[in-house]
Amino acid sequence: MERESEGVFRGWRRPGPRPPGGLEPGEGETLDYLCGSFRIFQAARGHRYSTDDLLVAWWGVGNAPRVDRLLDLGSGIGSVAMAAAWKLPGARVVTVEAQAISIALARKSVRYNGLEERLRVVEGDFRDPALLEGEPPFDLVLGAPPYFERGTATEARHPQAVPARITLRGGIGAYAEAARRTLAPGGRFAFVWPVARDGEARDALRRESLLLLARRDVVFREGEPPLVALYAAARAGDLPASLATAAGFPCVEPPLVVRRANGRHTPEYASVRLSMGFPPGDLAPRPAA
Repeated sequence: MERESEGVFRGWRRPGPRPPGGLEPGEGETLDYLCGSFRIFQAARGHRYSTDDLLVAWWGVGNAPRVDRLLDLGSGIGSVAMAAAWKLPGARVVTVEAQAISIALARKSVRYNGLEERLRVVEGDFRDPALLEGEPPFDLVLGAPPYFERGTATEARHPQAVPARITLRGGIGAYAEAARRTLAPGGRFAFVWPVARDGEARDALRRESLLLLARRDVVFREGEPPLVALYAAARAGDLPASLATAAGFPCVEPPLVVRRANGRHTPEYASVRLSMGFPPGDLAPRPAA
């Protein structure tokens, strides 16, 4: 059991600041650790933050040259944005989400973690250019678009979880368009997308004159094919024209393997978790039967 007074969990000491707290989960809600001592309010039976969310925040922060301002599109309960905000304590963060249930949970988490001065949750559809009118541009735009078109996958029972998986307000094309509109000069657009639909992501980037700089597949269990990939792109006009055809671009990194065949986290993924203020996970070999 974790010793709260020492901020220690199974021998791992939580890094970073302690949030002010002061809020408790309501009916049907849970309050769970995110990064370090940051916590997040989630619907017990609704959308919950995932490995994908952690990886998008980690990947985006690692690929951006500098981040003073960050935008998270279709931000849901705010897990991606708050993970990035934990990693970037000096950055101003704006999130855009259309679903009222998720907005309420995100704003509650913002208050709990003491982020009111630098994280603003905007309610609305990010496809509307007027929604962020007057906002200065962003050095990093993050996105975890829903992976499935309506009718191609089973919809969740809880209505709050449906938009996290099913495209209701635009897929990767809409995310790329919004990124192109809102990126600062030299900024980065980082997102996660299914490997099986890689062509759609590349087409969307080309339509918006965004140049893919790096991609990394994610293998959730050793020996299985990758299901999703992490992408990092920038406005083509901010880069030398020769980069589009240069050898080695886009940079394709070796797949990131999350778990070994026996279900334990790999050392590399444990390092990712540690770098984002998460405990390393279960690395110990299983005892022989």
